[in-house]
Amino acid sequence: MDRALMTELLEERGEPSYRAAQIWEWMAAGASDYGQMSNLPASLRSELSERVPFSTLTVVDEAHSKDGTIKVLFTTSDGRPIEAVLMRYGDGRRSICVSSQSGCPLTCTFCATGTMKFARNLTTDEIIDQALHLRRIEAVDHCVFMGMGEPMMNFNSVLESCALLPDIGITNRHTAISTVGWVPGIKSLTETRSAVRLALSLHAPNDELRSQLMPVNDRYPIAEVLAACAAHSASVRRKVFVEYVMLDGVNDQPAQAEELAELLNPEIYKVKPIPYNPTGSYGGSDRETIQAFVDTLALNGLSATVRLTRGQDIAAACGQLAATKAAAADAEVPS
Repeated sequence: MDRALMTELLEERGEPSYRAAQIWEWMAAGASDYGQMSNLPASLRSELSERVPFSTLTVVDEAHSKDGTIKVLFTTSDGRPIEAVLMRYGDGRRSICVSSQSGCPLTCTFCATGTMKFARNLTTDEIIDQALHLRRIEAVDHCVFMGMGEPMMNFNSVLESCALLPDIGITNRHTAISTVGWVPGIKSLTETRSAVRLALSLHAPNDELRSQLMPVNDRYPIAEVLAACAAHSASVRRKVFVEYVMLDGVNDQPAQAEELAELLNPEIYKVKPIPYNPTGSYGGSDRETIQAFVDTLALNGLSATVRLTRGQDIAAACGQLAATKAAAADAEVPS
């Protein structure tokens, strides 16, 4: 919801200050329209329906995976496409993956979002409206900023969104911000001393390979990124997750696992190898190769847990967002 527009309407009507909190409580609890907000005057509910759209986003498409994952394609009020995902796990977790930008300017070679035309940062309202839409499907308890875009390049809106998520049912300790290594954002997160988890998309054990996969490494090389992550870990006394997408014959060999283990302090980092979800650029490592990589890390003292893949059949898995319909929608939006 456009909170500024809502506030303007409430002030025009001379409504008491607590009305905004009442409206937010209903939305955070999963209300699907203003009509359900029974503790608001009927005239206010009617005027809100006429003048304040219930969401800043429009649903364009919704895809359902055989594993229970749901991917939603939205457009913003100016026609920019974004995607968000609801992931269901057997242990009862309901995790959402939200976007912070429409498109992404950083063009990682293995990520479908990087093939889109970058549009702009999302507002706090546009970010939180993704979470609210998924909350209306069912209760949620975890959030990852791993959708479209680099969250640390939209730091203020992302952090403001994190402050609202607990009302929806997602504590900061169950929220993670994933970054390609945007050092100013990592430092800003450290300064806040927020309980939000930090995740680093590393994907290579050395600068030469990482620059090939992720051009941002030329700007912020591994040593600088890891120094910022180590300072963050020391400040908040929590480990940093290291995401490592497994690319067949590119970064998945035992020697590279040894190099990675030498690079990362096990007191600071926990590695999460990610089975690659094909987007056309690379092949994904097979199960045996991934297990050998994890075993090599363990032999060298570094803990690793392979991430479960969700929603691959609907292009909702890690690295696949914007691979199909969102890219098509983006092509229709003028610059």
